[in-house]
Amino acid sequence: MWVGLLVCLILGLVTVGIGQTNGDYIVGPNDVLAVMVVEQPQLTGKYIVRADGTFTFPLVGRVAAGGRSLSAVEEELGERLSKGFLKNPQIGVSVDQYRSQQIFVIGEVRQPGALQFTGIMSFVEALARAGSVTERAGTGAVIVRPDYGAPMPDVSTLTWSANEKGPGAGDVKNVKDATVIRVSLEFLKSGQIPQNISLRGGDTIFVPRAATAFVSGQVRSPGEYPIVKDMTIREVLALAGGVVERGSTRRIQVIRQVNGTKVTKDVSLSDIVQAGDDVVVRDRLF
Repeated sequence: MWVGLLVCLILGLVTVGIGQTNGDYIVGPNDVLAVMVVEQPQLTGKYIVRADGTFTFPLVGRVAAGGRSLSAVEEELGERLSKGFLKNPQIGVSVDQYRSQQIFVIGEVRQPGALQFTGIMSFVEALARAGSVTERAGTGAVIVRPDYGAPMPDVSTLTWSANEKGPGAGDVKNVKDATVIRVSLEFLKSGQIPQNISLRGGDTIFVPRAATAFVSGQVRSPGEYPIVKDMTIREVLALAGGVVERGSTRRIQVIRQVNGTKVTKDVSLSDIVQAGDDVVVRDRLF
């Protein structure tokens, strides 16, 4: 279901939401630039950015491109060509092949991994390219954005602490020199597009698994079920198909970890279930 909603959201997007343009793309090593000089076919062509961030251009020699925007590269080429070579040169620079930057999508998505960053990519688009979220995804996600000049964070160290409940709750641990942006995924269910977040090269999207509770005893479908904020015992039992005839809605217990110790307590249908709870429906007495 969420895959279809994501497709609809992508088709409905007209702008990225933050106003980023191709001219804002930051060039990196191994990118292939397409340079067009009006009425100068001998200068128009494709140029590979070397590991040191430069490429060699006819007449002017080596041009620094790494870490600069396409607009800045255009401006430098224009200035250098106008100094004794061309009068008022008209130049356009674009990326023919994006090779230097990536977006990472990990966690509860169908196709986790790296995506080639093309200069303009939104949070919703990245999720769609990763096959959308799985049925086990929580209601929140985070974008881990490395600080400028800082190394890319080791995504293998990312963990999610869901001590708090609700969309975007919890915290991401073990992240240094990075900004953490929390995003609610509730819009995937409603089909409404929030302010779409524009991504940057090096961003990592982490979709954590939803908090869950176990349901056992006299229910139709015992098992593990995702829970959301303020979910009641009645609601989690409904996910398990409800109580069977042999079970009693007045004899329900919860086995819960409290300070590292398992505690068993009697609960009612209106009580709130917590992450990690084992909800047990016992037999009728008669």
